[in-house]
Amino acid sequence: MSGPAAAVVLGDAALLPRLLDARALDELRAHVDLRDDVVTPASVAQAGLDDVAVLVTGWGAPPLDAAALDAMPCLRLVVHTAGTVKSLVTPAVWERGVRVSSGAATNAVPVAEYALAMVLLAGKRVGEAAEHYATGRRLDAWRPAGEVGNNGATVGVVGASRTGRRLLELLRPFDLRPLLHDPSVTPAQATALGAELLPLDALLTASDVVTLHAPALPATHRMIGAAQLARMRDGTTLLNTARGSLVDTDALTAEVLRGRLRAVLDVTDPEPLPPDHPLFDAPGAVLTPHVAGSLGNELRRLGDEAVAEVGRWVRTGALRSEVRADDLARIA
Repeated sequence: MSGPAAAVVLGDAALLPRLLDARALDELRAHVDLRDDVVTPASVAQAGLDDVAVLVTGWGAPPLDAAALDAMPCLRLVVHTAGTVKSLVTPAVWERGVRVSSGAATNAVPVAEYALAMVLLAGKRVGEAAEHYATGRRLDAWRPAGEVGNNGATVGVVGASRTGRRLLELLRPFDLRPLLHDPSVTPAQATALGAELLPLDALLTASDVVTLHAPALPATHRMIGAAQLARMRDGTTLLNTARGSLVDTDALTAEVLRGRLRAVLDVTDPEPLPPDHPLFDAPGAVLTPHVAGSLGNELRRLGDEAVAEVGRWVRTGALRSEVRADDLARIA
């Protein structure tokens, strides 16, 4: 590259400062000629982006269709400070040879941490204990039946995605038995990840906690339905931090209301659930409002990685988290 590339930040002007603080912006300016203003979705066509080669995007960025790209004829790189790029990139991006990088691997870190925490709490049946304690207000209000604890418990991980793989790493120090289901993974690869590879039905039958980390694709739509839930043992916890569409919500609700299964859901289908949905008040269900991914101080990790990615591209032309057109059919 003969000189610094012109760069601009595109997205939600209120959110992006939380992703890119003053230190990160200074580092970004060391790599590229960064415009000071944040370009909002409504101002792309009028922003004068003729010389922009690098686009740093975040939540709220509009689709990069042909019209948007016409306003950026020199664009060579898009670095997205979030996970999925499916709502951002269009066929025109690939047709014009623009390279794309995603923060999905970085965003997988807090999601895996959330999943780890919930797996361990589910093993101790903390939710059930808290419900009984709040009702009885005595230390002996809860006397668990059956196996309780995380010594030798079986954790079924569905999907060797970035989050699934990160979770398997985080599970290693614990006395747990990890299982993995992913049609794209070989038994040897699963062993290297620290898990035993099983078909989905066998994993569901064997697990004390099942945690979902598969992408939302036509092949995974409602992959956990009534038949799959029926295979899970009484007292099993289903944890979903991936996409609500992986689960048949009505079938899961029926099992939870029966008291046979428990659920920890950071995502649902639909999202959000209607205010009067029975899962909100169901014993054995924990619902959180899509908080597993990056938020608060975790957003800076996404910004820092985006800055580092721009630096790699400027120095070497390499990208650590590149997304290619043929990846979209198998990733979240």
